[in-house]
Amino acid sequence: FKGMTVVSIEYKNDAPGDDIYVTLSKNDSNYSFCVERYLTGPETEVYQAVCALKAGDVIDVDCFLYWYEGVNPHITAVKASENVSGEVKPEGVMTHAQYIAAELETEVVIEAYVQATQSWWDNKITVYLQDRDGAYFAYEMACTEDDAKKLTPGTKIRVSGYKAEWAGEIEITDCSFTFVEGADTYVAQPVDLTGLLSTDDLIKYQNQFASFKGMTVVSIEYKNDAPGDDIYVTLSKNDSNYSFCVERYLTGPDTDVYKAVGELKAGDIIDVEGFLYWYEGVNTHITSVKAAQ
Repeated sequence: FKGMTVVSIEYKNDAPGDDIYVTLSKNDSNYSFCVERYLTGPETEVYQAVCALKAGDVIDVDCFLYWYEGVNPHITAVKASENVSGEVKPEGVMTHAQYIAAELETEVVIEAYVQATQSWWDNKITVYLQDRDGAYFAYEMACTEDDAKKLTPGTKIRVSGYKAEWAGEIEITDCSFTFVEGADTYVAQPVDLTGLLSTDDLIKYQNQFASFKGMTVVSIEYKNDAPGDDIYVTLSKNDSNYSFCVERYLTGPDTDVYKAVGELKAGDIIDVEGFLYWYEGVNTHITSVKAAQ
């Protein structure tokens, strides 16, 4: 199987050395794979290689097409995919890797798919974007009110602007866009980054749609102590605290997620989805919460 994206890695019974349950995605669908310890045990290269995988890695997999209540291939080899997304960028458009490598304050041109938008105002709109290789944040992009209504999730656009940084957040500023006519659509599935909290690798997924599982609520505070404004959410995992945010221009007081977060209590254990924004450290913009499974 070529170009599969790692969603999650779990050990059977939470016991390293036992089977490894591997969830991989392709074209917005998830599939279950397995490292069977009696086939490829902890001493094998493939077992160790799978242990080292991280959510978001794109890999090629060799395996036996076993079945367990659906497809459940037994993995025998993994390697980094030679072609991460298979998408060829048009001339003059950067790949995600080229965008990441670009110097700050230089002009950039990218094509990506709208995942969500903040509120339109004064002929500007802020957009969360992603392609199959990574994510982008277009800040106050020039946009008419009519075009703002067309920026629905999955819509592909070309954005031109300047790469900038603000409080650790890498973004595109002074930007404008055009629609990519006749393009396919793409809505990203959340990549589980729970295991990357407190690691240097987390920032590599900046602005991607992500999930965090089994987080404990520490505190809920309204910006300026004003319900209706942003909500600052502190969550903990493994004795470390992390800052999350309900951004009112993304998910305002009339949304289900705003109301649900406002009802959380310290000690609640929740699963969270959101965009991996950065503000002097990780500051995920929450789009959904639910009781931990």
